[in-house]
Amino acid sequence: MADLSVNICGIKSPNPFWLASAPPTNTGEQVMRGFDAGWGGAVWKTLGEPIVNVDSRFGAIDYSGTKVIGFNNIELITDRPLDANFKEIYEVKKRYPDNVVIASLMVETKEEWQEIIKRSVDAGADGLELNFGCPHGMCERGMGSAVAEEPKVLAEITSWAKEFSNVPVFVKLSPNVMDIRDPGLAAVSGGCDGISLINTIKSIIGVDLDTLVPKPSVGRESTNGGYCGPAIKPIALHMLAVLGRDPKINVPISGIGGISTWQDAAEFIALGATTIQVCTAVMHYGYRIVDDMIDGFNNYLDNKGMHSANELIGKAIPGFVEWGELDLNYDIIAKIDEDKCIGCGLCYVACLDGAHQCIHTRKGPCNAWHGDPDHGFGPRTEVMPPVWHNGGEPAMNHVPFVDEKECIGCNLCMLVCPVPDCINMVEVSHSGGKESWKDRTTNGSS
Repeated sequence: MADLSVNICGIKSPNPFWLASAPPTNTGEQVMRGFDAGWGGAVWKTLGEPIVNVDSRFGAIDYSGTKVIGFNNIELITDRPLDANFKEIYEVKKRYPDNVVIASLMVETKEEWQEIIKRSVDAGADGLELNFGCPHGMCERGMGSAVAEEPKVLAEITSWAKEFSNVPVFVKLSPNVMDIRDPGLAAVSGGCDGISLINTIKSIIGVDLDTLVPKPSVGRESTNGGYCGPAIKPIALHMLAVLGRDPKINVPISGIGGISTWQDAAEFIALGATTIQVCTAVMHYGYRIVDDMIDGFNNYLDNKGMHSANELIGKAIPGFVEWGELDLNYDIIAKIDEDKCIGCGLCYVACLDGAHQCIHTRKGPCNAWHGDPDHGFGPRTEVMPPVWHNGGEPAMNHVPFVDEKECIGCNLCMLVCPVPDCINMVEVSHSGGKESWKDRTTNGSS
C-alpha cells in the first residue's frame, strides 16, 4: 500500500484528508470523532468574536433525483465562547498528537489578530488559517471576502499573522474575485506559508414560489449565502490549477470545493493540492466517508505504481495550458456501438439541436427493453438481445449512425448517452503535426 502521509508547510499529517472549517469541526467532540473515523486533520470552525446565528440557515439544490448537488449556507463563524473553543483545541491535541488541528481565524484589528493568534498557538494549534473568504455576514463588517477583494489589505493582515505566529500560516481565499491570482499573490507577498482555496461562492440558492422569499427563508426575508458542494468542484479545480501552475505561487496549497470521493481528492492533488478539505459531503453522509476515500485513493496510487501520495501532487499541471496552445490538428470522431445502442435517440436529438448535425438514423433491430404493450421504452441498465415480435420478426427501431466526415469530435453525443461505452470518441491519425492558434498567429497564417 502507498504511503498516504504528507508534509505541508512542515506540518506532518497521516493522510491528506482534512475536515474543512465548518459545522463538522464546531466542537472538540466532533473533531475527535472525525479523527477516530480516519481523518488526518481538521480546520476548526472559524474563531473570532462570537456571533449570534439565525435559524433557518441552510438551503440545497437537488437535481434529477440526487440530493444536495449544491449547498448554500448563511451561517457565520463560531457562536460558542472562545474560552470553550481553545480548551477543546488543547484537549484534542493532547489526545490526538499525530493528527493535525488548524485554527481558522477571523477578527478585525491588529491587536485582535495578535491576541487570537497567541491564544490559538498556546492551545496547541499546528497552524493557522486566516479566513478571507466568507461571502456573507462577516464581509459586511469588513472581514471575510471583503479582505480578499483588497489585495493590499490581505497582504498586510497576512504579514501581521506572520509577525505574531510561530506556527505555519495559511490564507483561505475567496472565489468571489475577478482573478484568483490577485489575492493569491497578495497572500504570498504577505509571507504566508500556504494557501487554502476555495471558500464558498456568493449565491442565492432559490426562491420559495409560494411566499416569494429567497431560500433559506428567515421569516419573510433572506440574504445571499455561500454556495458549496459537488456543483462548485469545477470552479475550485480551475482556481487551484491557476495558482498551481503559477511559479510566483511558491507555497503549498490545501484544496477545497465539492470534494466527495477519492476520485475528487485525487483530481485536486493532481492539480497541485497537498491536502484536501471536505465539508458538504460530511454534512450529507457523515465522517464515515473517509474510509472509502482512503481505500480508493490507496488503490489508485497502487495501480499507478506510485508509492506515496506526494508523487501525485501537481502531475496534471503540465496538461493545463491556455486555449491558444491547444493542438488544432488533433482530430477525434464519434463511434457508436450498435450492439449496445438501446435506440433512445438522445445522441441524435442532441447532435441535431445542439451540435453539428452529423448523427442520422436508419431502421435496424431494436435493443431497447419494451416496458409496455405498445413497445414504449422503459429503463434498462444492461445490454439486452434484440426483442422479437410478430411470429419471429425482429422489432425495428431508428438506429443512429455517424457521418464521420461531418463529425467535429465535440463529445456531446458521448456525454448524453445513457449506456456505458456505447459511444466512444476515437482519435483520427494525421500527418500534419501539432499546430496551435498561437503557432498560426506567430507564423502569420491565421
